[in-house]
Amino acid sequence: MFKRSFRSNSSSQPAVGSTTMDSQYKVDKAARLKSKSSNTANSVRDPSKLSKLQRSLTDREAKRNHAASASQQADTANLAPSPIVTLTIGREGRLFAAHEDVLCQSPFFKQALRGGYLEASYSQSRRLALPDEEPEVFSAVLEYLYKGDYYPRLLHNKHRNSWELEDSALRRGGATPNASPQIENTTYGGGRAATTGTGSVPSSPRHPAAVEATSYVPSVGHHLLRDTVVYCAAERYGLEELKRLALRKQGLQTGIDVGTILRSAQYCYAHTPDSDSRLRAHYLALIIRCRKTFKRSGTMQAEMEKGGEGSKLFFDLFVALCNHLDDVIEAGNKGTPRTI
Repeated sequence: MFKRSFRSNSSSQPAVGSTTMDSQYKVDKAARLKSKSSNTANSVRDPSKLSKLQRSLTDREAKRNHAASASQQADTANLAPSPIVTLTIGREGRLFAAHEDVLCQSPFFKQALRGGYLEASYSQSRRLALPDEEPEVFSAVLEYLYKGDYYPRLLHNKHRNSWELEDSALRRGGATPNASPQIENTTYGGGRAATTGTGSVPSSPRHPAAVEATSYVPSVGHHLLRDTVVYCAAERYGLEELKRLALRKQGLQTGIDVGTILRSAQYCYAHTPDSDSRLRAHYLALIIRCRKTFKRSGTMQAEMEKGGEGSKLFFDLFVALCNHLDDVIEAGNKGTPRTI
């Protein structure tokens, strides 16, 4: 009985010791946590560290405000209206006004307006003089820069699935614009086939006589095909898409007399580089297809005898006729057996 009691007491002693050690551990841990908390509080309350923290927060806020201000200024600049440019066109000094950003779609105007070629101006106003430009032609160029087309507009006739000029479409009633077409090789249109003996390309139900087809050019002293003059202006201003549009429109013009066609062709040769043969090729093809009319025309003979600036046109025409004749002969030979 004594031994059992002794074992019982001895086994209970470690439990008491363990409890005492746990209590001591908890006290030490609480003391450490309290000390750490006290140190943290003291470090936060430290004036130098607190000042540094405040400066860091202030710098971050300043950076955010600066970024927001820069973004707002950029948005405001984008919304700000483009400066207005005043243009003096032609010998009579006809005035036009246009936005600088619109004009700068053209490489010519971009260089002129932003490359130092400007007169003294007031506020945001700019002034630019183009004394050699024709006001009517420049009006068409400016209309294109703003609207992507010029009068008469190119419209698509859904019912006929064909392209035509604005006034021609309005006569039949209803047409909606669409993308620009390729020039069609039709029986009529731009004098590309049969002609009458009157010295002009005939109109047809599909292609009525042209409206506003010509413009008077004082520097030449004659009426020229408006699309040709616009094409040459687009060449000067570096507007390739306007050149394509003018060429397509010219392919739809009809009822043009021989004299106007020849003078327009000569103007084309004088105002386009040799590297740009698209409009020149159009005139050569036109004359070849309508050769019967041009052959009977006294105007054609007079212009050829005059020579001068038109000599290059007529030489190219001679070459084109020779090539056309060679093509006809070659096509005929393919249908017959060769003899040795």
